[in-house]
Amino acid sequence: MKRVVWLLGVLSLFLLNGCGDSDYKLLQSNHVINSQKITDKSLEYRILPQDRLQIVLYKDPNQESLGGGELGQSMSQNGILVNAAGYVTLPLIGKVHVAGLTQTQAADKITRLYKRYLNTPSVYLEVLNKRIFVLGEVKKPGPVTLDKEKMTLFEALAHAGDFTDSAVRNNIIILSNDKQGMHLRKVNLTNFDRMNYASLMLRPNDIVYVQPDDWKEFRVNANNFTAPFEVITKIAAPFVTLKYLND
Repeated sequence: MKRVVWLLGVLSLFLLNGCGDSDYKLLQSNHVINSQKITDKSLEYRILPQDRLQIVLYKDPNQESLGGGELGQSMSQNGILVNAAGYVTLPLIGKVHVAGLTQTQAADKITRLYKRYLNTPSVYLEVLNKRIFVLGEVKKPGPVTLDKEKMTLFEALAHAGDFTDSAVRNNIIILSNDKQGMHLRKVNLTNFDRMNYASLMLRPNDIVYVQPDDWKEFRVNANNFTAPFEVITKIAAPFVTLKYLND
């Protein structure tokens, strides 16, 4: 009996040490994370290389097309890919650099270039692949398609099927990336008085991570630690039985 108690004590120490150094939770940081200031300007989406754009060009119906595609319709049914250098190639005007521009700025730039060839051109432009990614303790993790410039955190969580029972609701992590680099911000959804509406706004390509609580982390680490012992026990079981029968 003493031997069993001693073994249980050793196993408990291993489990506690393993959980203390766990890397089960994502996006951990030793630095203090300050709240990132969110403004309407910072929420404007800027086109990135590898984005896919829907571009529609309208022109004066009395002007003959100068070749290079069906003007007045979508230039490509599946959208036009922005290459790694940030350019798109369009009929008549050739290569146009659009990376770093908002959708409105890119449409205005393309319109100005088409004015060299057309009387009254008008361009409609939209990024087709705008998404937000929701990971962690939600019921349906994965990408959430955006059909607008921005989305609130509550909308994204609703698309992801709400929290699981193991979710930490007072420390939601949002990872954003812009020309200044990566930014982390944390949101507490349990305290309305401390909630800032601007901090709830999400931009395309933001990553929302809902952390697991400590109890789930402990259970996962415990299972990872005891799994090898369970395998050894299953392998040894027939031999133990044979030894018992022989005795």
